[in-house]
Amino acid sequence: MNTVTIDAKPRRTGKSATRELRRAENVPCVIYGRGEDTVNFQVTARALDGLVFTDERYRVEIRLGDESYDCILKEVEFHPVLNKPIHADFQLLRAGERIQLSVPVQYVGKSKGQLEGGDIQYLLHEIEIEALPINIPDHVTVDITDLGIGDTIHVSDLESEGVEFVTPGAQSLVTCFVRKVELEPVEEEVEGLEGELVEGEEGEAAEEGEQTEGEEKATEE
Repeated sequence: MNTVTIDAKPRRTGKSATRELRRAENVPCVIYGRGEDTVNFQVTARALDGLVFTDERYRVEIRLGDESYDCILKEVEFHPVLNKPIHADFQLLRAGERIQLSVPVQYVGKSKGQLEGGDIQYLLHEIEIEALPINIPDHVTVDITDLGIGDTIHVSDLESEGVEFVTPGAQSLVTCFVRKVELEPVEEEVEGLEGELVEGEEGEAAEEGEQTEGEEKATEE
């Protein structure tokens, strides 16, 4: 797992202090760990971009004054309208202490089902795992090369050394299905046929009308 280093600054807590931070394009953050005091700090919004908008998981070194913290980004809160982080939680990593977290899923290859005309549906893009810090992967790779039409890959099909998958094994990751074929409409032919029928019916009606007029004349005579 690659490591990203972020320079942070201490921050004051409280609603007014938090609003002031966000107006200055900074993000309030917190570091927590089992048996440790919570550490409040701030970073620039740009400093989080490489951690948030990515399909990789990174180990993070937070440098705060003379202190340095080995962490993992645990959770990010986004603005309800703007696509930008407004709060971030980091969890301390300790050698020998297992941690639960979500990591991205990366799909590789082109399935044989696609080569036969099928379509692929990706159902999961992150997966929950538990592992020691040394075994945390950047991402989980899923090879779909052997996936045929009607086949599905489940979490239970995955293997990764030193990693336990917390997401239920029955959860589907990706499936290959038959592509639906839409039939072309034949409305013009139907309309033409209907037109011929209508015209025929009108012609018959006209003939009936002529006969009626003739019969009326004969009666009058």
